[in-house]
Amino acid sequence: MSGVPAATAIAVLFVLSTAGLLLAGASAAAVFPSVAAPVTGNISGPAALAVNSSHVYYLNATGGPGVSSTGQIIGTLQWNATVDAGNLTGVTVSPSTGTFTTGKVANITLAVGNVTEPVRIVVRIDSILGSANVSTNLSYTVQVVRPYVLWATLVVGPSVGPPLEVLPLTLAVDLDGAPVGKVSVPLLRANQSYNLTFDYATTGLSAGYHTFTISLPNQHLPVRFANGATVYSVTFYVTGPAPNYTIWYLVGVVAFFGTLFILATRVAARRRGTARR
Repeated sequence: MSGVPAATAIAVLFVLSTAGLLLAGASAAAVFPSVAAPVTGNISGPAALAVNSSHVYYLNATGGPGVSSTGQIIGTLQWNATVDAGNLTGVTVSPSTGTFTTGKVANITLAVGNVTEPVRIVVRIDSILGSANVSTNLSYTVQVVRPYVLWATLVVGPSVGPPLEVLPLTLAVDLDGAPVGKVSVPLLRANQSYNLTFDYATTGLSAGYHTFTISLPNQHLPVRFANGATVYSVTFYVTGPAPNYTIWYLVGVVAFFGTLFILATRVAARRRGTARR
């Protein structure tokens, strides 16, 4: 560059080179966009359900092109749910499709039939932004079982003065001192009784004694259990698994054939000794 000082020329070249690098970087970014975070999620809910019952399960998901780095849904984050079981009679999941909202979990209801079996919930998650679509599959296995059933009877006292009504109640149920569920009781009136039931589904209880306990929420209510108490408890016994005698059978068979082998060896030895004489 004639008439331009050398230092100035070098500075101009540096600026032009830097601009070229920036433009090249921008072009590369346009051609090779940043990779979105992988799609992740989970299904949560009880691992066991009683036969002929239903329960809500919760879906959570994030990631993929449809979700920003801060967790905001900027495209579409959707799910599709199905169920898999050996016997699908009475087994359903609803709703089967839906979309997520930022900061919220989705829920589905699993209903099961009268067959004790494992039921698998399968959920496909799709994270979509424009033409970009990244997906993942989630699964969760629920064991359908015959539940432990607790029965109890509530009795309302006689009316004194105005007609007596007891508003709907929610009773807490404990098993061995730990909460395991609740029972809803409808509106009751004077001199009325109500039979409540509670189904407890579990994949197994340890051998020994266990106790269910139900307590009335307010002892001042004119409601009692049939035995006149405000706390009702039932103790039951769970037997252990049947003993496995297979190993003892095998040992016995081996010992039996071992004895036969020893006896046969001795008899053969005696016969050889007699033949020599």
